[in-house]
Amino acid sequence: MSKVLLISTYDLGRQPFGLASAAAALHAAGASPVCVDLSRDQLSDATILDADVVAFFLPMHTATRLALPVIDRVRTLNPGATLCAYGLYAPLNAAILRERGVTAIIGGEFEDDLAAAGLKACATDDVDNAAGLTACATAGNGSDQTGVAPAFRPAVPRVQFRIPLRDSLPPPERYASLQWGDERRVVGYTEASRGCKHRCRHCPIVPVYDGRFRIVPADLVLADVRQQVAAGVRHLTFGDPDFFNGPRHAVDVVRRLAAEFHGLSYDVTIKVEHLIDHADLLPVLQATGCAFVTSAVESVDDEVLLKLEKGHTAAGFERAAELCRGAGLVMAPTFVPFTPWTTAEGFCTLLETIDRLRLVDHVAPIQLAIRLLIPEGSRLLELDEIRALVKPFDGRSLTHPWVHTDPAVDALQQSVSSLVGRRLNASRREMFEEIWSLAHAAVGRTPAPRLDPGILPRAAVPYLNEPWYC
Repeated sequence: MSKVLLISTYDLGRQPFGLASAAAALHAAGASPVCVDLSRDQLSDATILDADVVAFFLPMHTATRLALPVIDRVRTLNPGATLCAYGLYAPLNAAILRERGVTAIIGGEFEDDLAAAGLKACATDDVDNAAGLTACATAGNGSDQTGVAPAFRPAVPRVQFRIPLRDSLPPPERYASLQWGDERRVVGYTEASRGCKHRCRHCPIVPVYDGRFRIVPADLVLADVRQQVAAGVRHLTFGDPDFFNGPRHAVDVVRRLAAEFHGLSYDVTIKVEHLIDHADLLPVLQATGCAFVTSAVESVDDEVLLKLEKGHTAAGFERAAELCRGAGLVMAPTFVPFTPWTTAEGFCTLLETIDRLRLVDHVAPIQLAIRLLIPEGSRLLELDEIRALVKPFDGRSLTHPWVHTDPAVDALQQSVSSLVGRRLNASRREMFEEIWSLAHAAVGRTPAPRLDPGILPRAAVPYLNEPWYC
């Protein structure tokens, strides 16, 4: 029986679904999986030496950067082990991973291919599933010599979904929690769908799923929730990139959730345009226990939104915020405020819009410091202006570095980022005040009076107490 070690380095402060789902597939295939979440536990030499296969879950940029030195350690200690990498960022960084001895690169729908790789513990053949970048094996990190992402339409296999196996993971109470006033709720995580119908240029899902998504059967979703509630979970995060990609399925899931688990709250992520197009479903979310809706607004500059192909406008964002408030839902907008097209004045406009819409308490401070990442395979590389701006792929940052044409904008981003990093325990309102003053000073004008005087107490807005990083 193959001994498979599954490793997660970071997954936004939540119990890693990618370990639990992979463990279920491997167990069903006859392998013996061991899960280690390095955000909560240490990895012993003995555990490494005992593994035939070591698989790294790479769902995000930070997780991938943190994994690189661990991969080096595993390879040094156990050179005979087969190394695998799976998740969205595995195919995007295939060449870097192969340089470190990883021989199995598996993309988004990973369970079945990972189980097959686990059973081929000592095989010498590389494994690349069809959900990855098919050009990775022969074209560096997935780009040709011009830096343009290769033309391909990767297949997205249909996997056999199983109830995630969570027994060997740290219990939910060791992870991030929901703060709702003075109440703390233990948080769980599941997925009702994967992938996304949309092809936003900056999104890391697009190079892997390319506009496709997969529905997870509602019975399996509920079974996973059931085991988490039994473990003490009182709030659930749905990790679907867009919960309303399949609105009928989504509504079925949350209605069944509310019927079975009285008092269980949840949060979802929904695109701005879907909040508008399915406004009739927002009261259903509110009635079934939705604590807040995350929406990737990214910018309030229509030119930037058009370049990112977000599918909404600044006016659409304001309409979505109005619809959520009217339905009694908390909207938690996220942003990428610093892009190659950002101006210092434009950043001030973003802050003023957040203030005017009375969303100050809804926005995590880190969201005001994020700088656009351009990973390999990004659709941003389709743009001539981006290709002219970016530098060659950097194996340390795992991005194409870029420098703003206006040094003052990069300086402003660094100042905001440093401020947020120093004040992790400050309230959102306090941080907004400081960023407001800093940004207006950067453009040389006295800030206008705030329109949101803080009528709503901070406690009125529920939030997860884990900083949001990508």
